[in-house]
Amino acid sequence: MTNPATTFASRELYINCEDLFKIYKIANLEVVALRGLDLKVRQGEFMAIVGASGSGKSTLLNILAGLDTPSAGRAFVGGRDLLTMSDRDMVDYRRNQVGFVWQQTGRNLVPYLDVLQNVEVPMILNSTDAGEARRRALELLEAVRLSHRLHHRPQQLSGGEQQRVSIAVALANNPPLLLADEPTGELDSLAADLIYEVFVDLNRKFGVTVVIVTHDPEIASRVDRVVAIRDGRTSTEIYRRVEFEAGHPTVHHDEYALIDAAGRLQIPREFLDRLKIHDRARIQMSEGAVEVLPSDRRGEGG
Repeated sequence: MTNPATTFASRELYINCEDLFKIYKIANLEVVALRGLDLKVRQGEFMAIVGASGSGKSTLLNILAGLDTPSAGRAFVGGRDLLTMSDRDMVDYRRNQVGFVWQQTGRNLVPYLDVLQNVEVPMILNSTDAGEARRRALELLEAVRLSHRLHHRPQQLSGGEQQRVSIAVALANNPPLLLADEPTGELDSLAADLIYEVFVDLNRKFGVTVVIVTHDPEIASRVDRVVAIRDGRTSTEIYRRVEFEAGHPTVHHDEYALIDAAGRLQIPREFLDRLKIHDRARIQMSEGAVEVLPSDRRGEGG
């Protein structure tokens, strides 16, 4: 079985963030949301970003969507430098290069338009021919399994159906990147399962790169790769690997610690606590390995 990490490494790099910082000023305080974050996403990946509240994952998603600007570092999406783009180029980027799905479906849909019209609107605003807009809208609504709801308004749909329409709206102008911020956060488990099935279908059918921010504890079984963010930096990643054992598919999850461009490695807090490592540690080479050991405290204070 091919290692998924090796498989993805052979694909073209689509998102490349290096040493990314984001600092918010609130009154007289500075809040650091991202602290030198690195992230690489290959073209056509279906991956998720997880982390505790305040870890910086939504800030990162907003930067990738062109809705926020990093304070420092490098952020490239599809070869475009998000830090140096003009206002005009950024408008074009948000309109044509990236689709965004909010957790609250009300932010994605126009309540007085029906499902078909909601999906057509972004294309009409982008000067797409009416016939082509209708064809594309019908194709997308079939892809999200809502071709039977074309003339219903959002309030006539369930939460899961509304979110699937939102996904179709986000893909209306055929962007190569789809971002979703907690897309199943307000849905029950059955509706959430269907949402993830739709994401898989769209990823495979259109080749769109999909990045999801979520708290879903089951996300590792749904996507190709999960990247965890802790304290504003990427810390670990998990690849999903399927092997056939005795003729039956078995899912394995391979976890790796991430090392950023500066050589920084985040060691899980529970490991440090177990070894009673706090403010310093000894690092030494051994046969084919690097060992992190508790400090013997010699020379401390000298």
